Amino acid sequence: MRSPVLFTAFIALVFCISSFTAPSYKMGRLKYNGGGDWYGDRTALINLIKFCNENLKTNFQPEEEVVEAGSEQIYNYPFIFMTGHGNVIFSDQEARNLRKYLTGGGFLHIDDNYGFDKFIRPQMKKVFPELDFVELPTNYAIYHQKYSFPAGLPKIHEHDGKRPQGFGLIYKGRLVCFYTYECDLGNGWEDYGTYAGDTQEARLKALKMGANLIQYIFTK
Repeated sequence: MRSPVLFTAFIALVFCISSFTAPSYKMGRLKYNGGGDWYGDRTALINLIKFCNENLKTNFQPEEEVVEAGSEQIYNYPFIFMTGHGNVIFSDQEARNLRKYLTGGGFLHIDDNYGFDKFIRPQMKKVFPELDFVELPTNYAIYHQKYSFPAGLPKIHEHDGKRPQGFGLIYKGRLVCFYTYECDLGNGWEDYGTYAGDTQEARLKALKMGANLIQYIFTK
């Protein structure tokens, strides 16, 4: 006679196996040359992934992966995150590869972690010589996905006290790169308490804005 305990355990195992869905997507962190700290905001993507999987019902692999601008592996990621404080250098090959990735459907989020602006702008000009960063208006769709930000980007860290700005590179009508300046979204995604002065309110705003980015790229 079949043991009811063993049978119940078997049914539970079958249910778990049948209901498990392998991760469909990966988030990538862009590693670049030049000496800048591409590895900054160490816990940011892990927390954003968790937030999106729970609140948007996405199916991202729980860990981030590191990818280089010149690598063929970049095409495995629908979303690439780039941050830092210091210098950035794209070789000609890296610029061509990044352009091919972005014009082919990929998306790059650049987050100024303070002091990044003077380095990243000329390097992105190598990727898109014909384009300039334009400030996105507050009615732009990226601010009005699952979560609404009628005033635009939230201010997460003060730095110089300037207003937060969201800039975009728009290629043939499609936003391919979103650059967050004087905002520091990535810091807001990190583990709570990483920085002095962190608040749960600001962290939640940052994660919600990050979720908007993800929802935007999957619905455009």
